[in-house]
Amino acid sequence: MLTRKQHELLVYINDRIAESGVSPSFDEMKDALNLRSKSGIHRLITGLEERGFLRRLPHRARALEVVRMPETAAVGTSPGTPARNNKFLPSVIDGGRTGLPAGRQVEAANDTAALPLYGRIAAGTPIEALRDTSHTVEVPPSMLGRGEHYALEVDGDSMVEAGIMDGDTVVIQRCDKADNGTIVVALVDEAEVTLKRLRQRGNSIALEPANTKYKTRIFHPDQVRIQGRLIGLIRQF
Repeated sequence: MLTRKQHELLVYINDRIAESGVSPSFDEMKDALNLRSKSGIHRLITGLEERGFLRRLPHRARALEVVRMPETAAVGTSPGTPARNNKFLPSVIDGGRTGLPAGRQVEAANDTAALPLYGRIAAGTPIEALRDTSHTVEVPPSMLGRGEHYALEVDGDSMVEAGIMDGDTVVIQRCDKADNGTIVVALVDEAEVTLKRLRQRGNSIALEPANTKYKTRIFHPDQVRIQGRLIGLIRQF
C-alpha cells in the first residue's frame, strides 16, 4: 500500500519519463509535490524503491526507472496500469532449499494471486521461520515478478525506519543473491531466519536493521544464505 504522496510522486515520475525519456530532477519533484525540501523526496523515493515500484539505475545522473504501477488507482492512473517506461523485469536465481520451504511459481490471475504464508519472521531478534504451508495470502498479480514468491508476517520493530512494521505481511521473491542495500530474508547458520538489509563488506556479510535500537550483525559468508528479497508489503488497519 502506498501513501498518497508516494503515489503522486510515482505517477509524476512515470509521466515525465514517458514524455521526455528522462526522470525529473529532485527540485522538479519537490515543486510538483509542493514539498519544502528535497529530503522529503529522498524519503519518498526510498519508500517506493523498498516496495519494488521504483529502481535507481547506478552510475547515471537522474537515473530512476519505474518498475511497475500500483494495482489500485489514486491519482492520474488506472488500476493495474503498467509502467510506461518499464524496461526492467526482476530476474530470479533459484537457490538452495534449506531454510524456508520452496515458494510457489505464481501465474497471475485476473484479480489476485495466492501465495503461501509461511508464518512469522523476526524483524528484531531472529527466529526460525514457521513451515506451516496451509495458509495463503492474496496479493495483486502486478506486485509479482517472475519466479517463485512467498509471504511472511513480520514480528518485531527492527525495520520500522524502512516502513516495515510489526504485523505487516511482506512479499518475498525467492533468490539466492542480492545487491548491496537490498532488504532480504537471510538464513543464518542454517537455523535462524531474519529480515534485514544486506551489506557485503569484503569477506564479511552485514545484516543491517533499520532501527537505531538494534545493532548490525556481521557474519562470515558461509554463515548466511539468502532466501529471497523484499518486493512488496501488505498492511491491514
